[in-house]
Amino acid sequence: MKYAAKQIGDPYRYGGTGPGSWDCSGLAGGAWRKAGVKLPRTSQQIYRAVKKKVSWKGAVKGDLLFFYGGRTHMGIYAGHGYMIHAPSSGKRVKKIKLTKYYKRNFSGAVRPGL
Repeated sequence: MKYAAKQIGDPYRYGGTGPGSWDCSGLAGGAWRKAGVKLPRTSQQIYRAVKKKVSWKGAVKGDLLFFYGGRTHMGIYAGHGYMIHAPSSGKRVKKIKLTKYYKRNFSGAVRPGL
């Protein structure tokens, strides 16, 4: 989590795996790589590869949250109802509150490293 938080303000770049620019799965992969866990490249691949699935209410700091039917976006749960993510083109990595919009579009969560 500390590594992801240090990337806040970096620009989004499609296919970005850092350092300096990220896409959503690149940021998650970079953060977990710092913790010694290697993840696949895309959000869909990460969701399929990580066996430990968790619920919205069961998420803990560091879990990976996925959104939309195709799991095309993801973020890193930061605790207390917040996540860190690389949103989209023209935006920057940021920490946001998980609003009803995100809960409505939630499509799963995983806990890497187990």
